[in-house]
Amino acid sequence: MRKILISGANRGIGRKVAERALKDGHYVSLGIRDKNKLKGTYLDPISNNNERILINEYDATDRNSAFEWVEKTRNCFGCIDTVIHCAGKFYPTSLNFSDEKEYELEELWKVNLMGPWILTRFAWDYLLENDNSRIITLVSMSGKRSKSNLAGYTTSKFALMGLCQTMRNEGWKHGVRVTAICPGWVNTDMASNVKEMTKDEMSQPEDLASIISTILTLPNSCVPFEISVNCKLEKS
Repeated sequence: MRKILISGANRGIGRKVAERALKDGHYVSLGIRDKNKLKGTYLDPISNNNERILINEYDATDRNSAFEWVEKTRNCFGCIDTVIHCAGKFYPTSLNFSDEKEYELEELWKVNLMGPWILTRFAWDYLLENDNSRIITLVSMSGKRSKSNLAGYTTSKFALMGLCQTMRNEGWKHGVRVTAICPGWVNTDMASNVKEMTKDEMSQPEDLASIISTILTLPNSCVPFEISVNCKLEKS
């Protein structure tokens, strides 16, 4: 069974990924901003009486919280062989943004790019202790193509895809396999205002969790680097 770090498990995709990992028998360390939001849920180690869950306060913009989370997990589980990046930020920041919107760009870059980068950096040496470690990142189709006027979000996701490629290159000879998952619209809070399709027509968080569950069972020789998940026809 794997010893997994999962960021962004408060709700949406991250929560379903964490729930599925526990059901699959893995040890799961959750990094979330508000631990109280898990009280009484399947991911609450107290109500669930599950010793395979570790809850940690984690802020993707705070490098100290990332370091403390990684070290606490390593000390508790004995090793870390998987990191799953689900934390993300969305703002519809356009190319010609107003001055008062500049803070949105800073947050997008801090959370969507630097958050996964710093967390991976702190976990890297522990990942190298194994010969079949995994890094899985929820990137988005916005990391592959640009649509509409989401300049800030899209550029942060393009950069994240580049980071994933570099992590793959540097970890390959050590047995670290990297997968970038790129869904379109997913039925989460982020898509609550989408009018072009119904919630049922969108990709579902539990289906992405199933994809990740499968990746964790694959040998090093068969781990896909990039998975595009389409809920509508994408034309490049």
